[in-house]
Amino acid sequence: MVDDELWALVEPLLPPWPERSPGPRPVPDRLCLQGILFVLYNDIAWQLLPLELGFGSGQTCWRRLERWQEAGVFDQLHRVLLAELNAAGELDWSRACVDGSHIRAKKGGADTGPSPVDRRKTGSKHHLICDGRGTPLKVITTAANVNDVTQTLALVDGIPPVAGRPGRPRRRPEALLGDKGYDSSLNRDELRRRRILPVISRKGSPNIKGIGKLRYVVEQTFALLHHFKRLAVRWERRTELHDAFVSPACSLICYRRLKRTRP
Repeated sequence: MVDDELWALVEPLLPPWPERSPGPRPVPDRLCLQGILFVLYNDIAWQLLPLELGFGSGQTCWRRLERWQEAGVFDQLHRVLLAELNAAGELDWSRACVDGSHIRAKKGGADTGPSPVDRRKTGSKHHLICDGRGTPLKVITTAANVNDVTQTLALVDGIPPVAGRPGRPRRRPEALLGDKGYDSSLNRDELRRRRILPVISRKGSPNIKGIGKLRYVVEQTFALLHHFKRLAVRWERRTELHDAFVSPACSLICYRRLKRTRP
């Protein structure tokens, strides 16, 4: 699951181990990364990670994931891959799309709440902004009962500075597309202040003509994101550990798109 090209991007971002650390020699980082991705893909409990795969124990992989999340490894990897896509002309800055998707939170914890679409069972929500081609730019995890409109500006401002082209790194799309759940005069004013054109349907009015055909990419991106089974259902009580799976999933989506651009 971790080919040489992907590992060449990840390895420089990993925090170094102390030269003289007590105890046995740690499991190699590349094997631990494969164990983490195995859990991400298959949604198995850490203690059920098969030792015969050679990735180390589930506890070892879990600790490595926590360590890397604290060091910001996967956020940095996501930014590196976005820059590579931008350099290849594969990011569409003419528009960005926003939407939210509910997931069930089996064990509760931070940023969970009664889901309005699942008989008020405990859940969370992924708020996503992607470019015009469906490349994920930022994902925020909140409680399931948080309204989409409250996360509009957080998503826009959360887009990392994307290098890869001459000039300053880019952070702003030209337009933002959203459904009626994002209808807010205040947000429209704030988007215009950021030089972003709001293309958002108004409540009580027909949808903007053709907006559905332009916004389909965000639903496609959610399908790719939740194809990683660990993200379709939330098991982590701590939001930062759940987000530790979200970041590598976004990175893998970007990495696959980048590989398609290369011969």
